[in-house]
Amino acid sequence: RRGNRRMTASEAPLAGVRVDRRVMPHCSPVLVSYGAGTNSTAMLVEMVKRGEKVDAITFADTGGERAETYAYVSMFSEWLQAHGFPAIQTVKKGGREETLEENCLRMKMLPSVVYGFKSCSLKYKAEPQEKFANNWQPARDAWARGDKVVKCLGFDADEPHRAKFDEDNKYRWRYPLLEFDMGRAECVETIKAAGLPLPGKSACFFCPNTKPHEILRLPRDLQDRAVVMERNAELTKMVGLGRLWKWEDLLRADRAQLDLFKCNSEMPCECFDGA
Repeated sequence: RRGNRRMTASEAPLAGVRVDRRVMPHCSPVLVSYGAGTNSTAMLVEMVKRGEKVDAITFADTGGERAETYAYVSMFSEWLQAHGFPAIQTVKKGGREETLEENCLRMKMLPSVVYGFKSCSLKYKAEPQEKFANNWQPARDAWARGDKVVKCLGFDADEPHRAKFDEDNKYRWRYPLLEFDMGRAECVETIKAAGLPLPGKSACFFCPNTKPHEILRLPRDLQDRAVVMERNAELTKMVGLGRLWKWEDLLRADRAQLDLFKCNSEMPCECFDGA
């Protein structure tokens, strides 16, 4: 039920807060999946504020995030450590250096979302984090004694339908933002109250779910790399990264429109300059 939160950001400011983990009793290891977006950032800020126990935080890197996302992950990791939490650990698919972008170019395809699948998220987001957990000693110890790992995901109170899992043979799934009754607005509030900038959207710069206005705001070099991927792909039913339309066509039309407003600075005019 919304509107009955335990605590708001203004009620529990973070200034000077540090977590004394020595007083916390031993329990199941807690693993947080950090997506570098608003929800997962707010989730960790609130967990710091409430003095909760977190043993590891992972960020799955596809190699295609925007530069500002990587910068935010680094900054936020330092903030978490300053408040007694572990650093954010970056994990990658199979430990290999091939990024999702490079994989698409090599395979002459586009991200799986174009074709109606989610295998790119599974391979480059879920699998690297699962591999980390399988080799993480606290998890191995917990499983050996018949315990489970508590895995935290940042689904907020405005999207409870996404919290589909409670428990499996390895994990107890936890959704702190649902417990705290925090929707999107409350997530934004708690990040600002902590003195942190908002992280913005976290996604590959070539994500097919990118909206047209977001495509047009991408740096020119990223737009061009997306077009190279699109041109390189061997397609049948799909047309481009927009599924039934090409990003290249959108960008060409936008650039052509901008060209209409370019003027020759040497063109004489009859305006009186006041001299």
